[in-house]
Amino acid sequence: MDEQLAERMLEVVRATPPGSVITYGDVAARAGSLSPRLAGWVLSQLSDESVPWHRVVRADGTPAPHLLVEQSARLAAEGVPMSGGRVDLRRYRDH
Repeated sequence: MDEQLAERMLEVVRATPPGSVITYGDVAARAGSLSPRLAGWVLSQLSDESVPWHRVVRADGTPAPHLLVEQSARLAAEGVPMSGGRVDLRRYRDH
């Protein structure tokens, strides 16, 4: 694992403002990787609560099924609602 790449990915997530979301693909691209799956893996290894992992969703605006309840609650607390189990990326995606 490229530790510098992983740290860049975490920095991308840390830079995502409250009230916004990004996709795993966004995280990868902004960190200089072609792999959204690697971004997901890096986030899955987190033990650091300073990284707002809940602001990262799939390309279709959905969270991973096992994160749905907690992620939707955290996003709702930041003013990002889910409708039909997904975030409206056109409205809430951080560009």
